[in-house]
Amino acid sequence: MNTPSDSQRQPNSLRQIVEDADMGITLSDGCRLSARVWMPEDAGDDPVPVILEYLPYRKRDGTNARDALTHPWFAERGYACVRLDMRGNGDSDGVMLDEYAPQEQADCVEAINWLAAQPWCNGKVGMMGISWGGFNGLQVAALAPDPLKAVITLCSTVDRFADDIHYKGGCLLNENLGWGATMWSYSSRAPDPALRDDWREMWLERLEAEPFLPAVWLNHQKRDAYWQHGSVIEDFSAIKAKVLAVGGWGDSYKNAVPQLVEALPDAKGIVGPWVHKYPHFAVPEPRIGFLQEALRWWDRWLKDIDTGVEDDPDYRAYLMDGVRPATWYTERPGRWIVEQSGASRHLPRQTLHLSDDGLGAAGPLAAIVRSPHDCGMEGGEYCAIWLGPEMPGDQRADDARSVTFDTAPLEVDTDIVGAPRLHLTLAADKPQAQLAVRLNHLHPDGAVTRITYGVLNLSHRDSHADPAPLTPGQSYDIALDLDHIAYKMPAGHRIRVSISSAYWPLVWPSPETATLELHAGHLALPVRPTATRPEHAFAPPTAAEPWQTEEIRAGSNSRTVTRDLVTGTVSLNIVDDFGKLRDADHGLIAGSIARECWTIDPDDPLSARGACHWSDEMERGDIRLRTETKSQMWSDAAYFYLTARLEAYENEKLIYERDVEERIERANM
Repeated sequence: MNTPSDSQRQPNSLRQIVEDADMGITLSDGCRLSARVWMPEDAGDDPVPVILEYLPYRKRDGTNARDALTHPWFAERGYACVRLDMRGNGDSDGVMLDEYAPQEQADCVEAINWLAAQPWCNGKVGMMGISWGGFNGLQVAALAPDPLKAVITLCSTVDRFADDIHYKGGCLLNENLGWGATMWSYSSRAPDPALRDDWREMWLERLEAEPFLPAVWLNHQKRDAYWQHGSVIEDFSAIKAKVLAVGGWGDSYKNAVPQLVEALPDAKGIVGPWVHKYPHFAVPEPRIGFLQEALRWWDRWLKDIDTGVEDDPDYRAYLMDGVRPATWYTERPGRWIVEQSGASRHLPRQTLHLSDDGLGAAGPLAAIVRSPHDCGMEGGEYCAIWLGPEMPGDQRADDARSVTFDTAPLEVDTDIVGAPRLHLTLAADKPQAQLAVRLNHLHPDGAVTRITYGVLNLSHRDSHADPAPLTPGQSYDIALDLDHIAYKMPAGHRIRVSISSAYWPLVWPSPETATLELHAGHLALPVRPTATRPEHAFAPPTAAEPWQTEEIRAGSNSRTVTRDLVTGTVSLNIVDDFGKLRDADHGLIAGSIARECWTIDPDDPLSARGACHWSDEMERGDIRLRTETKSQMWSDAAYFYLTARLEAYENEKLIYERDVEERIERANM
């Protein structure tokens, strides 16, 4: 049978596709990985490239919504889209013992080679993924399997220690516990009983082997070999595949995009206003035609079709208009700007000095910073992902707990594009202290919007690999890079630098309340010539048909801050109910609820405490499965303490339980 090749087809012609819900890829050690695959039904006669998304997040009841919007769309346009569950997750065999482990990457390389050798594949593979899938796309690209020709990485990082959910600026992120608790829950769930006769044995094997990852990660409090593994910044030249990097200003992972653009030949970058979501359905709007952009990338590097991607600007960024603070935005006004060569490193920097008179001209500086430990409650979530009220709110309350430096009202609109850098000369009265810096937008009526921020464990001032305590009273010159941003400050408004010695609940506090003395400082502010019009236009978003479900319980999100007027304790309580749904195609019912509580006494850093509780449900016919996972963390001056509990129920009968207790020494943290 003769079928037209892609080069012979009409530009808008679509191919009929078929779906396999459980394609098995058996690895050399006998472990069977489960893949959901969409491909043209005639791929056996006209082989196609593969687009691989490789995740622990469960294709059957985890990523269904975004998979439905994305993978069939590419398949209709001549690709085999493979959504592969990692070892020990979803419907794949085995157990997973850590994130980004050598086993994970070796499995992926083996899967890529297997896929490339199938008769329906043309021998070329691309990897696409967001977050975990964005990370491992880069990590596997650094291993350079021959069939892997292109990568689209979204919301990822190039440095696992400096720019992930564990540590930031050498400070311990509370997301280390929060996301670790999420994985304690995710990876403890059973396979779908409809796909595996031995699902119960697989589940029990998982439950017994499931690691409590917050303790694993907390045993590495400096940038050692553990973090170097999987950090592609160690050797960018190892990446041979062509990389398109995508991020969002509302996400925690935005720095990798300009870093990759500056480091990799032929790499391109796009950063929009979005939180941790794919750009064709992300918020805040405007969304873009991400699938069309991705198709151009795949067609060029996997099908050798000239789509002009080499001529695209290196960097396309959404310049957000300065707006009033809000914990959630449905839309961010602004415009797309472009840099033809490079990202933002080449842009000029304006120097603004910190002085007793504010932010501007040089002058004497003598300021004391001693923040209460609840400073940071308006900082929002480290990684906005669940679509609740997760964005930074009005910064006035946090600024009242900080030292602030303001410019005069700006005479003209000012476009801040890049990573601001703050230089400070300071001294501390304790050997262990931390610094939090926010670049803020001060509105004429006093409202304050956070533009970008950075944090620094002062023991890590010179090195994340070899931290050293401070000598109390000694002056140090430090430099702190804030996160990349593209933000238009309007004329008549003021730029503010806010400095605090605490930032809870984003980072775990130092063991003692420290007082910082500021002696000198200046801000190197990247300022781009003012953009008065859009410099680029994307196609409007499109997608395949949405996932069809029956809603059994509606989802909801809440975030509440309370203050005990007797004890002074401040608590942040978060409840994310993801609802409960029945898949209209295969009938699996799944639902989950996540709860977090972060408490602290503003006068006592050793009062800090975090607690997480996840409930996960799965129903298949008369089989009802549930897991309850709980975890807590607290500390004294010398140690971190963690506890965790895992319970598994079958038809409301407890079939497995396990408790974990860990005591981990604080190491310059």
